Amino acid sequence: MHHLHIGLLINPVAGLGGELAFKGSDHQQWQISVAEQSRAYQRCYQSLKLLQPYKDRLNFSCANGLMGKQLLQDLDFEAKVVYQTNLPTQAEDTIRAAQALMQQNIDLLLFVGGDGTARDLCTAGVSCPVLGIPAGVKMHSGVFALNPESAAEIIYKLMSGSGVAVEQAEVRDLDELALQQGKVRAQFYGELSIPIDTKLIQQMKCASPETDELVQHEIAAFVSERLETDVVYLFGVGSTCAAIMQKLGFEHTLLGFDAILNGELIGQDLNSRQITNLISQYPCKVILTVTGGQGVLLGRGNQQLTPAILQQIGRENLWVVATPHKLKSLEGRALVLDTGDASLNKAWCGLIKVTTGYEQEQLYYVGQ
Repeated sequence: MHHLHIGLLINPVAGLGGELAFKGSDHQQWQISVAEQSRAYQRCYQSLKLLQPYKDRLNFSCANGLMGKQLLQDLDFEAKVVYQTNLPTQAEDTIRAAQALMQQNIDLLLFVGGDGTARDLCTAGVSCPVLGIPAGVKMHSGVFALNPESAAEIIYKLMSGSGVAVEQAEVRDLDELALQQGKVRAQFYGELSIPIDTKLIQQMKCASPETDELVQHEIAAFVSERLETDVVYLFGVGSTCAAIMQKLGFEHTLLGFDAILNGELIGQDLNSRQITNLISQYPCKVILTVTGGQGVLLGRGNQQLTPAILQQIGRENLWVVATPHKLKSLEGRALVLDTGDASLNKAWCGLIKVTTGYEQEQLYYVGQ
């Protein structure tokens, strides 16, 4: 079982308009002072109660009071408060709390509410995977678990490394005031990344080396279509990286790093000094795969990426690619960091997105 860092964000007033036949809770002034009055608290309690046996594997960051801290305290979870507010909470509190949580390098943002809450997360610019526990009146967005129990199950699967993909899901919200006048006005507000169970995908896509080679071509097509302009891409070792280079029309250096900028090969078999020079001039992303069987991400065959270089590039600019067959062969073991810097290894632990096919990504745990 792996450790997870979860950001918890509860909208205490979500769903309160339902029993009163309101079409939502966004435009009401709710006076709520205790947990028993909050439907969102109760729904989140149902979910996290199921995860109590694993509390030593779960680290939480949250907002104070009914936005998170009180529930975690009631369930005896350790939690770090990163946002303070007073009741009653407003949409601006959700936005600011989400932004504060994003600064904590969380693996997952677990939120409790409805479409209005999801809409606020889009406004906040949330980029990490999110999972909604449904508690609102309006829940037309695709970012919610089916119920509190299924949310707990997905979190358990993230901890156990048993195969969770990530996909983009739409956030939609209805105009409550128009609804009260009998007019239905749905609007698209953006997309958020959500974790989904990949059990069936794993069964279909882990058949043979021949299948593995086909998936590498799918990964290559996906990556090559999404390369940004004026960004240097460093391609690391491995057959999957080689397949991407081939798709771009270049031969890959065996056991070395090659650099591509705006569709041109600008460096081959680069050493640390040459990489340092490049990243001082351009934004940079590193495309890496994992070693078969061992699952090492950094520290085997890519020592050109020194700890200083990695710090400068940033974890968010690692683009990990691997076939489902390779990930499945790890049998749930974490990807390994062996950078030579113990503090860097520790800081970069947690979930990371892995491109596993064309428009397919999986969340996988990185450890030491």
